[in-house]
Amino acid sequence: MPGLLRGVARTAVISGTATAVSNRVSRRQAGRWARQEEEYAPQRTYAAAQPPAPAPAATPMDAKISQLQQLGQLKDQGVLSAEEFEAQKSRILAS
Repeated sequence: MPGLLRGVARTAVISGTATAVSNRVSRRQAGRWARQEEEYAPQRTYAAAQPPAPAPAATPMDAKISQLQQLGQLKDQGVLSAEEFEAQKSRILAS
């Protein structure tokens, strides 16, 4: 019985030491991350304070013209037949 008690006590001591060391490492690492956050925070807030300028929105007519130009290029390249071109053109203009 004394050997069993000694083994349990040794396991408890090792487990307690491992837990204490693990907690200390975790706290130190959290402190390092917090310092890094403080160092880089002004850079991030500056970047966040200036959102990128929005791109000018294309009007629906500009989009249709662009699609029709691409469609014409495909027809000129021989990718689309005349019937396919007309069908797609009427679909674009109807939308």
